[in-house]
Amino acid sequence: MGYSTESKWLTATITFALAALSASTAFSLYFWKRKSRDLDSKIGELEKSLKASLDNCAAERQGRIRAQQALRKALTQPKLDNVELTSYPMAPIGVIQSCFSTRNGTPRQPVLVPLSRACLIFNTARVPPASLEGLGEYSHCWVIYVFHQNTNLEKLWKDPTKSKFKAKVRVPTLNGERKGLFATRSPHRPSPIGLSVAKVEAVQGHMLLLSGVDLVDGTPVLDVKPYIPYCDNIQGARVPKWLAADSILAVASVGFSEVFTSTLADCWEMAGNNSLYASPDEFQNLIKQVLSWDIRSLAQRNRPHDSFINSENGKQLNDSSDNDHDEDASSPGNEQPPSSSGDIMYHLTLEGLEVSYRLNSDFSVVVEKVKEVSNITNSRQKRCNYSMWRV
Repeated sequence: MGYSTESKWLTATITFALAALSASTAFSLYFWKRKSRDLDSKIGELEKSLKASLDNCAAERQGRIRAQQALRKALTQPKLDNVELTSYPMAPIGVIQSCFSTRNGTPRQPVLVPLSRACLIFNTARVPPASLEGLGEYSHCWVIYVFHQNTNLEKLWKDPTKSKFKAKVRVPTLNGERKGLFATRSPHRPSPIGLSVAKVEAVQGHMLLLSGVDLVDGTPVLDVKPYIPYCDNIQGARVPKWLAADSILAVASVGFSEVFTSTLADCWEMAGNNSLYASPDEFQNLIKQVLSWDIRSLAQRNRPHDSFINSENGKQLNDSSDNDHDEDASSPGNEQPPSSSGDIMYHLTLEGLEVSYRLNSDFSVVVEKVKEVSNITNSRQKRCNYSMWRV
């Protein structure tokens, strides 16, 4: 009887425990199911929120793209009531330090004077030195620049629509015959931008040493691109016959007087410190190469005596600027002109040194002397020189 009672009590206890465990399990399952539903709901809300954000970003991006496209279209297409063409945001990335101190004597084309050198100083605020990496592996490069010494440049920038340019210009090789502007490389253009090829001599930091240049000192540079022979060198390219005869501007010979050597030696003591040339002999070779071509303007060649003008102190100076595009390139002097063309003294300024020379009737050049030009020499501080590039 006692055993039966204990057995019943044990059975009841076990039954109760199982019922309690079953209830607890059911409650736990209910709790986790509810929690899972809450998590699923939150995940769903987050997914909806994320999708809405992505949709907004995509819409904003499409809106920006449409706005940029509309802006570009507005910039590139002039308004119907305004024929003024749009200008683009361009600024120089560097400045040229050239052996040619003035326009006079600067070659009309690149590569004609292989010894002509220039140092392109990049503006590090716009052009980090790393952007020049690899350029030294090319032998040549293109230089895109501004004809900053054009006499009509200020008028052109102020109001391009009212600035007139001549549709035809005088061609030096045709003794003044006119050709269409875009059939020439005249610097006087609606957009005064020049393009030259030059030899890459060295790259150092934010500086680029070039040779064979036709760039005057202070030229602002807009861009530099590598010269690639397979696409830049066009085999069988055609040019007009009048351009093929460029040798008519070559002189018969270039010689130097006895005085020249001593005057150059005197000037070189100071000028050599800021020179792109290693020695007076190398600088003399530069002079010879430059004067191997008739660097005079068309007006000076046709009317050599009229190229003289009077300076304020009464000394005779020749108007050496190349103004072949103008009707009256130079003014007649008030003094008695020289008796022959060989009596005319012409002047050329290279690296702050004024080179005086004569052109004889047989078309031979005699370089007489060299002297320092004070206003140019004093300004040639902190310039590139040969010692900076010497290995």
